[in-house]
Amino acid sequence: MADAAQLARLFSVLSVETRVRILMLLRERPLCVNALAHRLGISPAAVSQHLRVMRDAELVQAQKRGYFVHYRVNPETLARWRALSLTLFDGE
Repeated sequence: MADAAQLARLFSVLSVETRVRILMLLRERPLCVNALAHRLGISPAAVSQHLRVMRDAELVQAQKRGYFVHYRVNPETLARWRALSLTLFDGE
């Protein structure tokens, strides 16, 4: 049986629509805060708050490029979360 605390953490992080939208954008390619804010139609400060939660959950990784920090999806965490969620939905 999957760890209930891990499942709760996964769904807590992804329970906010904006974070899901950020995840979808970052799966396409790495982006900086301003690019994400522009595409999402929200302030850079709001994006930064969501990214902090996603970084704390190790869902995204930051990479400094000159003056900007670009974010990308952490494929290991995404794969681990996928497998974890399947244990709940598949009943394994």
